[in-house]
Amino acid sequence: MSKLFPQSLLVIGSGNMAGAMLRGWFARGLDPASVTIVDPSPRDLPEGVRHLTAIEASISAPEWLLLGIKPQMLPDVVSQVASLDLSETLLVSMLAGIEITALRSAVPHVRAIARIMPNMAIGIGQSVTALFAEALAQPEQEQLEALFAMLGSAEWLTDESQMHLVTALSGSGPAYLFRFIDALGKGAQALGMPADQASRFALAMVRGSAELAYQSPESPAQLAERVASPGGTTRAALNVFDADDALERLVAEAMAAAARRSVELGQ
Repeated sequence: MSKLFPQSLLVIGSGNMAGAMLRGWFARGLDPASVTIVDPSPRDLPEGVRHLTAIEASISAPEWLLLGIKPQMLPDVVSQVASLDLSETLLVSMLAGIEITALRSAVPHVRAIARIMPNMAIGIGQSVTALFAEALAQPEQEQLEALFAMLGSAEWLTDESQMHLVTALSGSGPAYLFRFIDALGKGAQALGMPADQASRFALAMVRGSAELAYQSPESPAQLAERVASPGGTTRAALNVFDADDALERLVAEAMAAAARRSVELGQ
């Protein structure tokens, strides 16, 4: 097993995000025998992983405890982990909105706490993951960053309050893009293109354009202007988006709603 991985990992909740994270790490060398998963109905566990449907007092003190549950489930989990010795454990939380002070209050006996915010592209190794930690030593910061960089890219935040913004941008963001792809297909269908073909064109266009934007030294705004010739078809479409800043206002309102909800979950 790579020295980057914790020697023992206890995972509480292995739903879509945590499950994809684990599969990515298993593929890159995480030893299944070092992992204990607590989940009533886990999926796709490799041979060697210890599976429990509930937390047991017999669980050995883990080096890392990964919380992959929904924020609303935290009180139930807290009462169950109270019996575990977590004095040498790093708690890694992916609970949206739940800040370190609240986590420390809920699980006061952990050694240290780190927060992460990946997105669902972690399933294909393309997530951008935000990281924030409480008084974590440099080697452990580097370990945490390296492990999540395996699954895409990882960036540290300097202010924990930015986690709410990351949740609204990259955490929830894939859904925004999926909706836009769907709207593109429906728009072409309304103009007469067969539905299946419209979907294929929309998906292929977005895939290619996203890769172009990623590789280009120019900003997305500059790239859009390159496509839009004066008086041309693209400019006619952009004029609709730009009228009264319609697109920017809609996206800003949607992201603000997501950020507010993140704050509410923490309360």
